[in-house]
Amino acid sequence: LLRCGVGVTLNPKETLIVFSPIFLVVLLAFGLCAIAESVLACRGSGLASSSQKRNPFAYNIQLFHQGEFCSAGYVLIASMATRTQFENSSDIGVFSKLTNAYCLTAIGGSENFYSTFEAELADVIPVVKTSIAGTRVIGRMCVGNKNGLLLPNSTTDQELQHIRNCLPDSVIVQRIDERLSALGNCIASNDYVALIHTDLDRDTEELIADILGVEVFRQTIAGNILVGSYCLFSNRGGLVHPHTSVEDLDELSSLLQVPLVAGTVNRGSEVIGAGLVANDWTAFCGFDTTATELSVIESVFKLREAQPSAIVNEMRASLIDTLV
Repeated sequence: LLRCGVGVTLNPKETLIVFSPIFLVVLLAFGLCAIAESVLACRGSGLASSSQKRNPFAYNIQLFHQGEFCSAGYVLIASMATRTQFENSSDIGVFSKLTNAYCLTAIGGSENFYSTFEAELADVIPVVKTSIAGTRVIGRMCVGNKNGLLLPNSTTDQELQHIRNCLPDSVIVQRIDERLSALGNCIASNDYVALIHTDLDRDTEELIADILGVEVFRQTIAGNILVGSYCLFSNRGGLVHPHTSVEDLDELSSLLQVPLVAGTVNRGSEVIGAGLVANDWTAFCGFDTTATELSVIESVFKLREAQPSAIVNEMRASLIDTLV
């Protein structure tokens, strides 16, 4: 009937001949859909301009920042965590600072370190090479979020001006006079909450609340007062010292209002802040980080929640209808 278009009876062999091409067409349709979905997952939404193709996630991330995330009908295609190293060190959190509004990297070292961040972030947020207080350990010397950046009093005028010139105007950059000058070791913050060293000055606590726009809590992590060294959290999740008790995890999670997991980086290192930097859509970890640790990082920071964009589902339905 399908072959002739009239009411004829076909024997089993003829029936097989008729339906085999249809089966192949359907199979081809599903194959083309799978290829299209893979291409879109790798290159972001197909609507990105040529200037955005360098970073496949730039278009969707910009929609997210502009408040068009839901109305545009696209789901943020998130990036996985990326392994990298500074010279021969896997403690990349010592040499970089990453937020939702900017990224700082240490001057000097291998060009590959800077280019790793630039390739992932340059179309979305500024990536700035700098030093702080004449040192390259910038991740341990400063603390910041999308609202502001706090620097130690030992930061030079030239460094301060360079950072201010390179960051968005909405980011407040300020030096603070604090005895515990390694701010990155003493403070951990996302865009809403900060955990601080128990011995920080009251004036410093007030500046953190004002400049970063956060609620401030004096806390320890598994008995360690260097909260910035032993935990890292974004607005979506966080990783803390592996010896943190269940009760402490629940308390910290309640304070931060994000899910937390106890874990390690760099093949068992407990110093989370030194081996990992993350924001709401991507993360970078030391080269020694194992596959298991990487999986935990991607899970807790919700980097694997990417779903196909709405256009993929539409393509699948229309392509099958057309071919069949």
